[in-house]
Amino acid sequence: MWVGGREAFASDGATLDSFNPATGEVTARFPNATADDVDSAVAAGIAASREWKRTTPEDRGKVLSRLAEIIERHAEELALLDVIDNGSPIREMRRDAGMAVDALRYYAGLVLHVRGETVPTSFDRLNFTLLQPYGVVARIIPFNHPFMFAASKIAAPLAAGNAVIVKPSEHTSRSALRLGELARGIVPDGLLSIITGEGRVAGDAIVRHPEIRRLAFIGSADTGRAIQAAAASVAVKNVTLELGGKNPLVVFPDADLDRAVLAAKRGMNFTWQGQSCGSTSRLLVHRDIYSEFIESLAGSIEGMKSGSPVDESTETGSIVNSLQYDKVRSYIEIAHKEGSRLVTGGNVLTDGDFANGFFVRPTLFADVDPQSRLAQEEIFGPVLAAMPFTGYDDALAIANGVRYGLTASVFTESLRTAHRFARDVEAGYVWVNEVSKHVHGTSFGGVKDSGLGREEGIDELLSYTQSKNVHVNFESSEA
Repeated sequence: MWVGGREAFASDGATLDSFNPATGEVTARFPNATADDVDSAVAAGIAASREWKRTTPEDRGKVLSRLAEIIERHAEELALLDVIDNGSPIREMRRDAGMAVDALRYYAGLVLHVRGETVPTSFDRLNFTLLQPYGVVARIIPFNHPFMFAASKIAAPLAAGNAVIVKPSEHTSRSALRLGELARGIVPDGLLSIITGEGRVAGDAIVRHPEIRRLAFIGSADTGRAIQAAAASVAVKNVTLELGGKNPLVVFPDADLDRAVLAAKRGMNFTWQGQSCGSTSRLLVHRDIYSEFIESLAGSIEGMKSGSPVDESTETGSIVNSLQYDKVRSYIEIAHKEGSRLVTGGNVLTDGDFANGFFVRPTLFADVDPQSRLAQEEIFGPVLAAMPFTGYDDALAIANGVRYGLTASVFTESLRTAHRFARDVEAGYVWVNEVSKHVHGTSFGGVKDSGLGREEGIDELLSYTQSKNVHVNFESSEA
């Protein structure tokens, strides 16, 4: 691990095996951290943050820029590390590395925006605000975009003047550990610690540490609620959560159908095996075009190539681990029992090169009951649930009829319909005639059980500061 700018093993010597999900092979072994290791990372962060918060914003920006440069030079290596750990195709992991570089540069350019405001008051008084860092903050990240989250999610905390502890998924820690190596000599010692290990031990110690007053988590809604409760049990903390989704893509009869079919496939993120919280995993199509749309989409999905994640032509790779693999398979069984109609996919690949990996073909179910488990629960796998609707109100009721509210997409040529839907849908991020695209500077996050807080914009940067109000009376006694 990386603690205080130095390599570190778990204090008790415990380790975890890392498996390649495409081959089933054990490819690495890394530390299974203890609460004592978390204490060491916090102590190093507190010491380093005292000097870092006094560093000029311009110098903090230069550190982020230098880190972006070295990551860019090692992007291919970092992408391959993620492929080995995560099982997603190499071309997707390359894109992730590029997005991490972009995020670091974006926040490097925002450092001068960590500023307060002057509030008008009487002639001989001054009132102003200061934005100050927390000290040591923590980021707990998931397995689906290992390096992108590890690198991009340290940018805002560092830019705001904090030290940051990163806890990657125990299933995909390799690229985060390499980030720690690459940051050495660029990021001052102690400002960045990489703690690996199980969530129930290392993650819990981070959440409950009284000196970590600001933490952010990306993952499931159930784990997010548990983190809220655990954090609140020890201190008053600022906790932000980017959680799951069961996101609707709604196609009205006036939509460009060819474009919408491609978007339905792309929005499901089959190229990450559907392992994305923003996936549009519920497809709502107007009944007048439903049969034609489903048939066209099925043909497009059937043409996707499953294969080795390191193969440049592979479009869909392996599920990240056996637990997730079993979960996906269980939901396919549930869908059959609930009476949903299997259109394509639904099978696992077990022959030849697939024999030892966790491969599930991209799957489309049609005629799904909006109240069924397939339509209500996040699977986090390559399973798309399609259902018809009859009009705007029906579409909106189905779209909003889940406990999640992360993303939503609508396809229509009607400006009126597009704006009504964007206003009425219960989601934190809405696409019109588009899916999946994120833009730096626009805040991403969810409503309802999809989370709290916003990331990827200036909101994320400011969330790593605390506002202090200062009131100065400089009235002269001689007046």
